[in-house]
Amino acid sequence: MQFVFLFASMSHSSASKTLALLKEKEFSLFIATRFLVIFSLFMQTTAVSYLVYSITKDPLSLGLIGLAELIPAFTMAFVAGYFVDRNEKRNVYLGCIIFYLMNALFLLYITSQVFIGSHSVKTFEILIYIAMFLSGCIRSFLAPASFSLLPSLIAREKMTHAVTWSSTAWLLGSVLGPLAGGLLMAYVGVSNTIIIAAFFLLLSMIFIVNIKTKAIMHSRDIGLWRGLGQGFRFLFRSEVILAVLCLDLFAVLFGGAEALLPVYSKEILQVNEIGYGWLRSAHGIGAIVLMLILANIPLKNHIGPKLLISVFGFGFCILGFGLSTNLYLSFCFLFFAGMFDGVSVVIRHSILQLKTPEEIKGRVSSINMMFISSSNELGAFESGITARYMGTVPAVVFGGIMTMLIVIGTYFAAPSLKKLKLE
Repeated sequence: MQFVFLFASMSHSSASKTLALLKEKEFSLFIATRFLVIFSLFMQTTAVSYLVYSITKDPLSLGLIGLAELIPAFTMAFVAGYFVDRNEKRNVYLGCIIFYLMNALFLLYITSQVFIGSHSVKTFEILIYIAMFLSGCIRSFLAPASFSLLPSLIAREKMTHAVTWSSTAWLLGSVLGPLAGGLLMAYVGVSNTIIIAAFFLLLSMIFIVNIKTKAIMHSRDIGLWRGLGQGFRFLFRSEVILAVLCLDLFAVLFGGAEALLPVYSKEILQVNEIGYGWLRSAHGIGAIVLMLILANIPLKNHIGPKLLISVFGFGFCILGFGLSTNLYLSFCFLFFAGMFDGVSVVIRHSILQLKTPEEIKGRVSSINMMFISSSNELGAFESGITARYMGTVPAVVFGGIMTMLIVIGTYFAAPSLKKLKLE
């Protein structure tokens, strides 16, 4: 979603430059790889989450899936960013895809009817959590590798346009992946859906191996802990960056209603796999529509207040989704949540990519992932816990209200946000 603001501020000439970037072979290979990886992972996660809830009938199991992926993604981020900074990025990216492919084969085995029919539900659950744990391990290396590889593929003056395409690839993958997952589950089953996802991972390997290895750009090795300290000092030096990170962290933490979509689909809205896929994609579709709107009504001034208003609107939509019992209304609330969700992500990614020195990009990206990406899984766990003990609807309503309260608190705690600029 971070490409939304960038597209909005483009002139016609700027848009032409953005399109021209796709003529650069290695950059276009990177974009294709990024899309295929995200597309396949979202497709796979959509199928696995739906199957787990279908078997366990327990919303907490959905939260535990998030927690299993959160633990390694958070704890290994310290080491992963340092490792990426000290090694060749293309090879790290390729290695992540290979391990994702191996994990997909593991998921294919434990989700097969033969395995499920001959093992207990508890055994099935434990192995799913192990697979998600392995996925979190891989992701802790993938995020900094992708973040650090991009600047080596294009000239620095083209970075804004490159971030636009990179973000577009991520967003399209996150929208089309759940849609494809829902459709495929309905017509060919979960196992075949995972096979197709594995095929797209294999295809992404073909693209990434055609990118040449790059020179490792790093300063003198000062050791793991001192190196990590460099990343933290850079990130926490700015009050504005810290405020934006914290705002995103808590908004995603309490606004993790989408983790409970299998419950809503089956128990409350009573829709099939296709409806579930549409609900999973509503957020991303809303972001795409927002991009089209902002292309004509760009965000130029008062960035800080618009950031706060957008996150508040996101929380309100989560609240509305929690109270809705109609499929179309629920889709609309998630759709508008996607429209509101983009601004803080835009600001955060743009500032970090353009302002971070090359030699510490991996570490800064890992710390950013600890704040934001891991909060998705922590939010899923929080939603699962509250749904187990409060009920599904109260859990989502609680999350939406808390998100709005966090925005109000941030408004008073971080007055510098009112003067926030992207320059």
